[in-house]
Amino acid sequence: MNETLDKTNMSVRDRLSAFAASFGLPRLIIAAFLLLLFIAAPFVGADFWTQISNTINRFSWNAVMVLAMVPMIHSGCGLNFGLPLGIISGLLGATLSIELGFTGPFSFVMAILIATPFALILGAGYGWLLNKIKGGEMMIATYVGFSSVSFMCMMWLLLPYKSPTMVWGLSGKGLRTTISLEGFYDKVLANILQINIGNLSIPTGTLLFFALLAFGMWAFLHSKTGTAMTAVGSNPTFAKAAGVNVDRSRLLSVILSTWLAAVGILVYEQGFGFVQLYMAPFYMALPAVSAILIGGATVNKATIPNVIIGTFLFQGIVTMTPTVMNSMIHMDMSEVIRVVVSQGMILYALTRKTEAAK
Repeated sequence: MNETLDKTNMSVRDRLSAFAASFGLPRLIIAAFLLLLFIAAPFVGADFWTQISNTINRFSWNAVMVLAMVPMIHSGCGLNFGLPLGIISGLLGATLSIELGFTGPFSFVMAILIATPFALILGAGYGWLLNKIKGGEMMIATYVGFSSVSFMCMMWLLLPYKSPTMVWGLSGKGLRTTISLEGFYDKVLANILQINIGNLSIPTGTLLFFALLAFGMWAFLHSKTGTAMTAVGSNPTFAKAAGVNVDRSRLLSVILSTWLAAVGILVYEQGFGFVQLYMAPFYMALPAVSAILIGGATVNKATIPNVIIGTFLFQGIVTMTPTVMNSMIHMDMSEVIRVVVSQGMILYALTRKTEAAK
């Protein structure tokens, strides 16, 4: 009897050890810390269901931008630090949609349609550049991301926008830093089939939109073209010998990543309720990179579960830590805590990326 119990205990321990090894000890620690924050929330005066809602909402806002990392990782182009290029395409779609007078849910559809050619053109140029500098993709991507944001800081002031909703009131020239989406596509996805039970609010439409894109990405990666793209990322020499056009596969992955980033920022905006210009895209790439790394991706392998797990853990920690800490110490230090926690998680993720690359 005792021998049977010992074997059962050993089997349980082996299974737990195997789960910990496959899921990763750092992710287990992050998940346990997030669970602890959820448990502590009611005891420090923070409403539990409100915090669950906040975490789910932030997940729904950011998941598409994290999904944009997947195609470039699969093709061997690495982590897309050039994400701001796609975000700028989305911002051009958003502002032009408003400038052209589209309102309501239709303005969201038009923003995606207008952003698409910008994303395709900029993504093609970006992919061409990465093909010319093989081996230094992440360095070039970082430069492209930073320089594009700086360039657009000037262009938002110079482009001939006229909409009174967006331009500075006194001069009538240049776009405001923050533009309200009220009357346009504010909560256009979140309000679809939204579930409200007490203080729990679930943006069903936004989650379904992400699920649709995630399924599309999964289906694409299992197609002939997607399989060829994965082969290029795994072993470009073998892929070339098998007749795969390596440069074309890499180019396609960059264009797809750029387009997803453009759609992702529009999804973020509809949930947040505002368009933010100038330096705002500068701060979007690192959290997205960190989220997918925390989810278990490496510089040459990423899956949809990596996107879901990483986004939920990253956004959960960033959302919950300031709330619980503020309630505990009864001081408003939310922004300081959020910066410390988010930068700490980014530092961990980038360190993990370096280790994976060795």
